Amino acid sequence: MGVLAMCVSVLLTMAGSETQYSDFHLAGDYLLGGLFSLHAETMSSPHLSHSAVPTCQEYKLKIAGYSYLRAMRFAVEQINNSSTLLPGVSLGYEMVDVCYFTNSIHPILYFLANNHSVVQLHNNYTHFQPRVLAVIGPDSSPAAVIVAHVLSLFLIPQISYRATTNELDNRERFPSAFRAISSMEQQIVAMLFLLKEFQWNWINVLYSDDDYGRQNLKLLRARATGICVALQDVIPVPRSSQLLSLALQGKIQATVSKVIHSTAKVVIVLSLELTLPFFFQEAVRQNVTDLVWIAAEAWAIEPSLYNITDLWRVGTILGVATKEFSIPGFDDFRVSLAEGANGQARDPTMCNQACDQCLGAARDADLTMRAQGERIDFNVYSSVYIVAHALHRLLGCNAIGCHKRVVYPWQLVPEVKRVDFSLLDKRITLRGKGDTPNSFEIIQWKWDQPNNPFQKIASYSTKDQKLLFLTQNISWHTPDNTVPISVCSQKCQPGQRRKPISVSSCCFECIDCEAGTFLNNNDLYSCQPCPDDQWSRAGSQECYPRLVKYLEWQAGTTVVLLLFSVLGLVATLVTSVTFAIHSHTPVVKSAGGRMCFLMLASLIIGFVNIPMYIGIPTEFKCMCRQTVFSLCFTVCISCFTVRSFQIISIFKMAAWLPKAYSYWMKYNGQYIFITVIIALKVTITVTNVIIHPPAPVLLALEDDPAIVALQCNKSYKLALVMNSSLDMFLSILCFYCSYMGKELPKNYNEAKYITLCMTCYFVSWISMFLVMSMYRGVLVTICDAMGVVINLLGISIGYFGPKCYLIFFHPERNTAAYFQTAIQSYTMRQD
Repeated sequence: MGVLAMCVSVLLTMAGSETQYSDFHLAGDYLLGGLFSLHAETMSSPHLSHSAVPTCQEYKLKIAGYSYLRAMRFAVEQINNSSTLLPGVSLGYEMVDVCYFTNSIHPILYFLANNHSVVQLHNNYTHFQPRVLAVIGPDSSPAAVIVAHVLSLFLIPQISYRATTNELDNRERFPSAFRAISSMEQQIVAMLFLLKEFQWNWINVLYSDDDYGRQNLKLLRARATGICVALQDVIPVPRSSQLLSLALQGKIQATVSKVIHSTAKVVIVLSLELTLPFFFQEAVRQNVTDLVWIAAEAWAIEPSLYNITDLWRVGTILGVATKEFSIPGFDDFRVSLAEGANGQARDPTMCNQACDQCLGAARDADLTMRAQGERIDFNVYSSVYIVAHALHRLLGCNAIGCHKRVVYPWQLVPEVKRVDFSLLDKRITLRGKGDTPNSFEIIQWKWDQPNNPFQKIASYSTKDQKLLFLTQNISWHTPDNTVPISVCSQKCQPGQRRKPISVSSCCFECIDCEAGTFLNNNDLYSCQPCPDDQWSRAGSQECYPRLVKYLEWQAGTTVVLLLFSVLGLVATLVTSVTFAIHSHTPVVKSAGGRMCFLMLASLIIGFVNIPMYIGIPTEFKCMCRQTVFSLCFTVCISCFTVRSFQIISIFKMAAWLPKAYSYWMKYNGQYIFITVIIALKVTITVTNVIIHPPAPVLLALEDDPAIVALQCNKSYKLALVMNSSLDMFLSILCFYCSYMGKELPKNYNEAKYITLCMTCYFVSWISMFLVMSMYRGVLVTICDAMGVVINLLGISIGYFGPKCYLIFFHPERNTAAYFQTAIQSYTMRQD
């Protein structure tokens, strides 16, 4: 309590006294508050046992924090010396060391107090006038959120120069909080672009056990499409940056051991910088090597980590860092002596406003700080200019001067939202989510270049969202300087699908796509079947058109078929002419008389239909194949049957059933029978066409799927059976009638001729079905066409051939007397 009382006493006396020009305090018309970490400690453990403001000087010096403080002072002095920005108006500042985030509340209370060091309670804070008009900082995300909770209640503008947390984007919770750095989300996007660039999809993720680590982890898991996490573990946050408890030592050792045994070779570390010294010291102790480490922005350019002994052995360290800028004159200003007592405030008892070692440490690290450029320093620098431009607009400043008046912090908030200006050729604006579009860049830690330890290898634009690499600057820990590989499974070869071997989508086996399938790049885990008219070999990425087979005109089989069909057609035409000339002769009459011309016409149509089996099938050709021959053959068989039955009736039925025979002759029973059979056949054919529509189809061949046969009717076998059922019945009936007439007179004995025709039919029909049962494709079409030709030739030559032979070579037998003699001989034998 004594230290706190002393601090409050000093605060009360400072308001009314004139302050010297120093790093921590500068009087002015409008004061800005600055929160920086000149010293660092991970937790606020010192005041868990008693109520006291921590003494920052007892903690480890953080030289980067002093650089940020000097950047604010440099910006204020530039603005005060400017004749265009805030002319005639002087800015002042009050800066406090917050010890990382150990001491955040105490300086906020100081900033909120009036000149009498009193924070008054009001119902309405419209005319509330705190000590400072705006606050720059602090640097860490946890501390920035703590400060924002308080300052937002009073609508005091807060510009954070390093806090990337997305919590500050919530305008309802933090209406006056802004950032001069891009958000966590953009940091994660830059990391993912880095992974994609080098095709790393199998990674380890380590995150600190605090809000910073958990928030970044949540963003990474939400956006990491196509990235698989082999190991996700937490890095415990020590209570002190100097000592580590045995329990935390064990946890860190276990975490490092898990990283060593992980199959992933890339490690993303989402953590604040003070959490990591113990972790990397343990990684060096356990001899971790040959890994790629990707640093979050919070520790990507941290000198204290860079200086860990033998850290270079852990592998390649890359990081996402704020873009490097150059502030003219700042390098010299940073190491110059202020008008105070070597970095001291006017009163050395002022709480956390003293740093005896800061200037000396800055001078010692001058070369390193110059080499790494003004990254966060520029964010601090631009934050001061943001407030200055907002105040410039609020005071209505022009080239002559400004209208000085009392300004309340809430009046400045809308002006901060509207700032849009150029600073060192960079556009600065807080429109949108409230953070400037400062770009990130990818850096690599170099131990062979101490004057340039954090070397830029790629730039990232938040506007274009892409990385531009300077690949010649990258050096890897691999022997040949090749890009390290971090994948669970190697990329599959073209035409191979992925077969998962674990719950992770990045772990898989590569399996060749089977023949007839291909790999679609939209789905790497299954092979898509080829379309019916296409095929592929095993392991293909695309399908190619199948080789379509059909009975071609130039094929040798086609020539033979056409030759026999033409011969059959010529023979049938000759027979038709011959029968027409000799229609009155006994031979023609015994063959069937007028029915012969019906059979001959059917044969002619059948022969003419043979070309329908050749060439590319069409619906018309398929219709002809399925109907024409079947109808023609039925007509011929029905005529055979009725003719055989009629001869039997003449010689036998007339004697056995004279009355029935008289009715048969009287009412032309033979034509009635043929008409009924044809009508029944037409009905069957029409029904068959409806059930099995004749249309060209592609049928894959089992022995060679790359070839498809263009065939009529997918159910060709069933259609053929249905069409042939009546023909089979008539053939059996015809054969039976012919057999009954085997003892008739020689001139009327048709048994041997009809037997020849029926034999041709049975053989072709059985052969056809055997072929169709065993084969598919063109061979079926060939057998079908050959069967048609054989059956037509069988009727044309086997039945009509002997008749023509008698007409041309034995005209003496083609007389009524000869036929009468044959009948008399048959009658005498029967007696």
